[in-house]
Parts: sequence; C-alpha cells; structure tokens
Amino acid sequence: MSWWRGVFVRAVVLGSVSFGTLHAQQPGAAIFAANCAGCHGADGRGGEHAPNIATAPGVQHLMDRELAGIIRYGISGAGMPAFSSLKPQEVTDIVAWLRILQGRGDIVKLPGDANRGEALFFGKAQCSECHMVNGKGGFIGGDLSFYGANAKPDQMRAIILNPEKNLPPDKKATTVVTNKGQTITGMLKGNNNFSISLQTADGAFHFLQKTDLTQVDLGTHSLMPAATLDSKEVDDLVTYLLHAGAESAKGSPEHASQSDDHDD
Repeated sequence: MSWWRGVFVRAVVLGSVSFGTLHAQQPGAAIFAANCAGCHGADGRGGEHAPNIATAPGVQHLMDRELAGIIRYGISGAGMPAFSSLKPQEVTDIVAWLRILQGRGDIVKLPGDANRGEALFFGKAQCSECHMVNGKGGFIGGDLSFYGANAKPDQMRAIILNPEKNLPPDKKATTVVTNKGQTITGMLKGNNNFSISLQTADGAFHFLQKTDLTQVDLGTHSLMPAATLDSKEVDDLVTYLLHAGAESAKGSPEHASQSDDHDD
C-alpha cells in the first residue's frame, strides 16, 4: 500500500471505526508491534525501556521525515537502535501508524483533485509567486515541498482562507522604520541585539543596524493575501499540498534526520 493510499486516502475518520478494525487495516500496526512496542508500549505511551512517543509534544511536533530518519538511523547514545533492515515502505507505515496513536487519525482525504490543485498553485491562486514546491516557484514565502507531510487539512484550509488570522507570528512580515522615515516591510531573515535583516517581496535583502531604526514591529501582518477561491478550489489546493508533501517525505527518508524544518 502506497504512502498516499495508506495515510491520506481514508474515507472514514478514526472515531468512526473500532480501534481493532483500524489496527487490522493498517500495515504499520503489525510492524510497530514487532519492532517498537516492546520498548515504547503497544499504544506508544512508553514502557520500561523507552519513552512515550504518542503524546509527548516533542515527538508529535517532529515531521514525518524526521521520524523516519530516527527509525532508520536510530539515536546514538540514547538507546534508540537503528532499524536499517526495514524497507522504506515499512518505515513509512510505522510513521503512519504512530500518527494514529498520536491522535492524527482524523486526517481524511478531501474531495479534491491534486492535479487541479497543482494547476491552481502555479496559476490562478498565484501561490508560486511566493512559495516553492519541489524547486519550482518563488522564494519570499516558505518552501512547501514537505508542508503537507505534517499539516492537517483543516489547518491548511484556515490559513489559505484567512492567513492574517491563522498564520503564526514567525510566518508574518516584519516592518521597520528608519531614522530617515523610510518604512521597510519584509520577511525576517536575521535578528540580534545589534542588527536586523529583511527580505522584501522584490527579493532584495536589507541589512539594518538597530541604531538606525526608530521602530521594529515583528510579525505584525501577513504578506499572504486571503484566497479568492471557491470551496472546491480550496479542496483541490489543499489536496495538492497534501499529496506533494507526502510524496516528498516518501522520496527523501534518507534526509530525514538532516533536513531543516520546512513546515511553513
């Protein structure tokens, strides 16, 4: 069973089927039981020899590719062995099952079309003017290649429809005012006690000494406009991002423990 079908193409949510039925339907459940449950517990909530990986926030916040890297390569000095003998799909299935143990079983397939969503991303919706997926697109916004591997559909939809309200402050623009009265708004690229650097929408970088500024407003507003798409188009766009993220994570498990977090 592929990543896409195993994780996202589910017509029911976790709450609508029994845990036993879901366990039987998920290939990762058996692999988890054979390789992980002995230490982490059958429910992932910890055992005598290993910590809780189901409800611990630090583990829940890891991206799927990071979890895959830990499974494959282990954690040196922490008692977590490497399971390098597992096939890539088996690692993927374990991560999918762990997400269910973490309460992520509410991820469902939206009634959208990934191909139409891709056309929207690089066309009408103008997402690619600022965002990049798999090396294509803009640079001022975050790289969304892996975004869909971890984000929930309802969160993605909320950000698309109202980024001003739903984007976290660190993903919003910073505005500074210089001693000469110049106002510069862009994405924060660097900030310390003495200076600040911004990248504006035209791609230019601005390196400014704080002694030359009269005002610094961090994360004040979103550069991303609210989408003017209908509900079906939003479904298509979200489905595309889910699919792109899943395929990126599936294709790059070897980079899991070394990649930067791109969950923008």
